[in-house]
Amino acid sequence: MEQTNRVETEKNEARAKLESVIEKAKEACERLQEQTTAAAKATDKTIRENPYQAMGVAFGMGVLVGVLVMWSRRD
Repeated sequence: MEQTNRVETEKNEARAKLESVIEKAKEACERLQEQTTAAAKATDKTIRENPYQAMGVAFGMGVLVGVLVMWSRRD
């Protein structure tokens, strides 16, 4: 009987810890979603305010990636 009570107590403690961890993970996920949304809005605003600079940066990054890919294929 004592062993059954101990097992039940351990099970309840483990369940409480698991629920706590799950709640913390949900909160972290919500914070990340909020931060991602804020970053996307800021990026959108910057691109709309500076479209030509944004296109230049995108073009330059594309050229850089292309050069690196071609350079790594030569080996």
